[in-house]
Amino acid sequence: MAVISTTAARRRLASQVGSHLFLAAVTAAFLAPVIWALLSAFKQPVAIIQRPLDLFGSGFTLVNYVRMFQDVPIGQGFFNTAIVLVIKGAITMLGAPLAAYGFAKYTFPGKPILFGAVMVTLMLPVIVLIIPLLLEMKELGWVGTYQALILPGSVDAFAIFWMRQVIAAVPDELLDAGRIDGCSEPGVFWRIVLPAIRPGLAGLGVLTIMNIYNDFVWPVVVASSSKMATLQVVLSTLAQNIAGHRISADYASVTGELLAASSIALIPLLVLFILLQKHFINGILAGSVKG
Repeated sequence: MAVISTTAARRRLASQVGSHLFLAAVTAAFLAPVIWALLSAFKQPVAIIQRPLDLFGSGFTLVNYVRMFQDVPIGQGFFNTAIVLVIKGAITMLGAPLAAYGFAKYTFPGKPILFGAVMVTLMLPVIVLIIPLLLEMKELGWVGTYQALILPGSVDAFAIFWMRQVIAAVPDELLDAGRIDGCSEPGVFWRIVLPAIRPGLAGLGVLTIMNIYNDFVWPVVVASSSKMATLQVVLSTLAQNIAGHRISADYASVTGELLAASSIALIPLLVLFILLQKHFINGILAGSVKG
């Protein structure tokens, strides 16, 4: 029996070691491009092109960052992104749970049809909606404004669906107890439902921040001026900005400044995910329940 137990323990240990090695290899494969970009941004531009894999032997320099801040309006891009992120994120975090609460806990005529219509928009490709939305923004006179960047898609079908799944798991008896204690319908939502779905809200918040921060297609269409460009639009036009400020800019300089700008844009999301990964995972699990 002792021999069998020892053999089983060795097999478990070997399985655990193999699993850890596999996960370490996958993690390294995913992180390698990120680490390369972060370290290469501190190399001389010529060294980035001539010796791309030499991360530590080319010397340390801030020339890429200095030139990038001189040539690229990245500060304006961060400012515009921050405004869109705060306002659009607030609308999403308020509107999606309210709509989901109605779908999850109320019965009204046409509810299945209305919810089905919401789900249909989830399956439509973004490119299909761009032209109608752009024409609508033009008629409203909103092209190149914060309204156009913020309002379209601020409460999307995915957020409503996810919050509906989370709210559906809240027991009806808990809501009825609140009503018996004298809570109004808004009071039931604010005092009972919202505290009960905090993990799901946290997960939605992380996803919302990431989606808005990384959004490119709609801002590049509707932000017609460089003054309204978000961070991702600024990064996409980085080479043109550099060439416009420095005629002598070569391929190596552009590459170095692109890596510097990309590194700065990457840091907020890395910090956000590291700080909120627990809430994100809990939110994903909260949104996986059946409703």
